[in-house]
Amino acid sequence: MEGEGEDEGVGRGEGLAAAPLGVPRRLWWIGSVALVAIAAVVAVYRRQDLAAASHLIAAVRPPRLVLAAGFEAASLAALVALQQWLLRTGGARLRLRVVAAVVPAANAVAGAVPGGAAVATAWVFAQWRRRGVGQVLAGAVLAVSGVLSAVALLVLLVAGALAGGSAGPGALRPVVLGTAAFLAVAAGAAAGVSRFRPVRRLFRRLLRRLGARSRRLRDVEDGLRALVRHVRAVRPGLRPWWLPFTFALLNWVCDAACLLACAWALGIAVPWRGILVVYALTQMTGSLRLTPGGLGVVEAGLTALLVLYGLPADRAIALTLLYRIVGYWALQPLGWACWLGLTLGARRADRRAEAGGRTG
Repeated sequence: MEGEGEDEGVGRGEGLAAAPLGVPRRLWWIGSVALVAIAAVVAVYRRQDLAAASHLIAAVRPPRLVLAAGFEAASLAALVALQQWLLRTGGARLRLRVVAAVVPAANAVAGAVPGGAAVATAWVFAQWRRRGVGQVLAGAVLAVSGVLSAVALLVLLVAGALAGGSAGPGALRPVVLGTAAFLAVAAGAAAGVSRFRPVRRLFRRLLRRLGARSRRLRDVEDGLRALVRHVRAVRPGLRPWWLPFTFALLNWVCDAACLLACAWALGIAVPWRGILVVYALTQMTGSLRLTPGGLGVVEAGLTALLVLYGLPADRAIALTLLYRIVGYWALQPLGWACWLGLTLGARRADRRAEAGGRTG
């Protein structure tokens, strides 16, 4: 479930990254169709490698795929745990089975259309509201889970760059580490200046002005404050946030382990020193949601990066396709089944409420 770090609000951590603001939907569709067309042309051009990859996939022993499926299930469970923790910390008491149904359903919705992450985020927001979660808290949960997933994916990318050393493209490691260092310094500086009362006042004044122009921003701001207050009431400091961050990190780590398990099932030796960089960069590209589920974009990106790190083209294609089958296509029926169950359940609840209203 293409993370799953994801927005990312709910969803792999890819999260549910919305389409860039201000991009007309018609241009969004045109760009998506163009990417699919390019992927089709490349597929025809590399048809011999595709044929060799199909033979590799056909030779996979099904029992070996159990491990890959298990890692993907663990990735989904970590995402569910993250949402459940944030909701409970904010004071919402939703049943675990409800959260466990909403998360895969959101992934299915996000992968349905280009820019579907925005639709999925709105759908998840409506699901939380329907079950009694306050509007402010629902928005805050989506915002915080997205931030945690993004930070976790960045941590994975930095760890991969450090572990990879000089493996792969020579210019990649300095760029990754330089970007991470800049973000760390910026975050540290922001945390440092926030200790000064005049700076906090200035920041609050800026947020109020933004909130006055956008009700959605104001709601998210109020929700974040409420969520932070709830966490501080239970346990002050940054320590309580390590648990949800661990869930966000496990979402990505387990999905990356699914990729490795697919390589084992194919009997392919992966480029160990570069696999984390390959995985993290692929997820970052896929989170743009230029096509439904990142189709074509993720496949092309992952294959190209695997080849750059030394994997033969046919094996890179085989690994990419098998990983997408396990991590994306196999989850679609599950997600839509959850969506259907939630939709039918909501309609039954509405009919009961209407019948009760007429009886009263």
